Amino acid sequence: MQPHSMPAGAGRGAAASSAARTVSISGAPFDGYPAPHMLESLARIGATHVEPAYIVGYTEPFDESAFTEARAVEYARWLADAGIQCHAMSSHIDLGRPDALTVFAGRMAFAARIGAKVINTNAAARSNAARFHQNIQQLARLAEELGLVIGLENPGDGSDNLLNVAADGPGLLQRIGHPHVGLNYDAGNTISHRPGVDTVADALAALPLCVHTHIKDVRRTPQGYFFTGLGEGEIGCDRIVQALAATPASLHLSIEIPMRLHRGPDAQPSRSAWRVPLADIEARLAEALAFVHRHLDPGSAAATTSSTSELSS
Repeated sequence: MQPHSMPAGAGRGAAASSAARTVSISGAPFDGYPAPHMLESLARIGATHVEPAYIVGYTEPFDESAFTEARAVEYARWLADAGIQCHAMSSHIDLGRPDALTVFAGRMAFAARIGAKVINTNAAARSNAARFHQNIQQLARLAEELGLVIGLENPGDGSDNLLNVAADGPGLLQRIGHPHVGLNYDAGNTISHRPGVDTVADALAALPLCVHTHIKDVRRTPQGYFFTGLGEGEIGCDRIVQALAATPASLHLSIEIPMRLHRGPDAQPSRSAWRVPLADIEARLAEALAFVHRHLDPGSAAATTSSTSELSS
């Protein structure tokens, strides 16, 4: 492996071609809806890619039976029926926990079967560092076999992780030393995880290490952290997306707006008892798509604004 300035670039090459940049939408806002309903909804707003979200605390409970071969075949059929593709999947666990190899390998196989090229997860609590570094070597080799890259994501819960901020990335990836592992940076997590950190500056520092990235916005209040429409919070999503536009087109992104969720003042996630109405989800996500495309390509602003107006009329 080359010196650390290169691993994420190598990972990006493994993750995707240099074709047009893919904008996915996370399944997080559809918490409580069956996957076929989610995919039909995404098709209605003109989305092309979904990032299925299997994140404990973010979504309805699930277990490893969700990742069998039969379930993967079923999910692939739902994608095809809706005309939606899958480039990335989120399936966060601590890769240093004792069962991480078995659990994450099953999820990786599922991701590859439904077409994903990136699987996003947390790294590990710092206390699990030794086991993480043992596990990630085997998981990286499996990712290479499956045609995946692993995107390590900074958490948002205030814990002590191997990846708390962008500055932790170079040393972590250098030690891993495998081109199929990089970062999936999320500035919308940084605000609650390390409140004193400049979210834009940290995101820009992380971009060269990324194999994928998440875009979401957050408003901070005395009651905690609330996810907003893009551009309506304090993350600086416009500046982050504009910077992303200057990176190679093989670095793709997902819009992640967990509308059923907020974080308390202690940064711990809390889900509402009720799912969000589909009409509200579609309106928020249509606006988010327009926002991202406007800042990725100013020339597309008129087209995306017109499309959003039609959807909301």
